[in-house]
Amino acid sequence: MEATLHIFLQQCLYGLVLGCIYAIIALGYTMVYGILRIINFAHGEILMIGAMVTLSAVSVLQNHFPGLGNVTVLLLGLVIAAGVCGVLGYSIERMAYRPLRGAPRLAPLITAIGISIILQTLAMMIWSRNPLPFPQLIPPGSIQLLAANGDAPGAMLSVTDFVILATAVALMTGLYLLVNHTPLGRAMRATAENPAAASLMGVSPNFVISATFVIGSALASVAGVMIACQYGNVNFYMGFIPGLKAFTAAVLGGIGNLGGAMVGGILLGLIEQLGSGYVGRLSGGVFGSHYQDVFAFLVLIGVLLFRPAGLLGERTADRA
Repeated sequence: MEATLHIFLQQCLYGLVLGCIYAIIALGYTMVYGILRIINFAHGEILMIGAMVTLSAVSVLQNHFPGLGNVTVLLLGLVIAAGVCGVLGYSIERMAYRPLRGAPRLAPLITAIGISIILQTLAMMIWSRNPLPFPQLIPPGSIQLLAANGDAPGAMLSVTDFVILATAVALMTGLYLLVNHTPLGRAMRATAENPAAASLMGVSPNFVISATFVIGSALASVAGVMIACQYGNVNFYMGFIPGLKAFTAAVLGGIGNLGGAMVGGILLGLIEQLGSGYVGRLSGGVFGSHYQDVFAFLVLIGVLLFRPAGLLGERTADRA
C-alpha cells in the first residue's frame, strides 16, 4: 500500500512538471485572446522556433567560446531565443493580424494556420526535417523529494525537471506581478476591457497588443527549451501537439483568464500523467501509456460540452 502511494506521488510530480510547461504555453494563448479575442494557433510553432534557435545559439557558443560552462551557454542561448521569438511574435502581429482587425473571426484563424505551416516549412529548410539532438546542458542527477521506506521506492525528480518546475513557477509569478502591479499590466487590462476608452486615457492599444505578442512569444520560447531539455531532441513538428494541449489547458481554465491558464495547464498535466500511468492497469492491458495524448482531447471535449467557460470562467475584462 505504501509503495502504491509513493508511485502515485511520483506520477503527480511528473504531471506537475508537465503541467507547468503546458501552463507557460497556455499563457500566450490566453493573453492574446484576452485582448484581441483571437486564437493564435501559430503559437506552437513559435515554441518550436525558440527551441531551434537555442540549439543553434548553443552550438555557436560552444564552438567559439569553449570556456563557457554549460549552464551559462544554456542561459545565453535562451536569452537569444527569447529575443528572436519576441521579434517574430511582433512581426506576426504587425503583418498578419493587425490588418485583419475588424474582419470576420474566421480570417485570423485561417491566417494563423497559414503562419503555422510557413514556420514549419522554414524550420525544415533551415534546420532539416530530421530530429536533431539537443545537448544535455543541465547537470545530470536526481533530487530526492520523498525518502524510500521499506518497499516504497520514494519519489524524486531529475535535476532537469526540478529546474523546469522552478523556472515555470518564477515565470508565472513574474507574469502575474507584471499584469497586476505595473503600468504595462494596467494598460493591458484597460485595452482588454475597452480599447477606445483606453486610448482616450493615453494608452496606445497598438503598443499594448504588440507587447502582449512579444511577451507571449518569449514565454513560448522558454517552454520550447524546457521540452528540448526534457526529451533531448528538437524537430520542426515539435510545437504542434504541445500547442494544441496548451490551448486545451487555456480552455479548461477559462480562456482569457491568466489564473485559469495556469490552473488548467497544471490540471491537464496531472490528468495526462496519471491517465497514462494507470490506464494500462485499469483497462487490463488493453491500452498503454502511449495513449497519453488522448486524455488532453477528452478533457477538451468534456469542457466544451459541460462547462464552455472553463473552470474559473472566461475573463473578458479586468478593471484597470
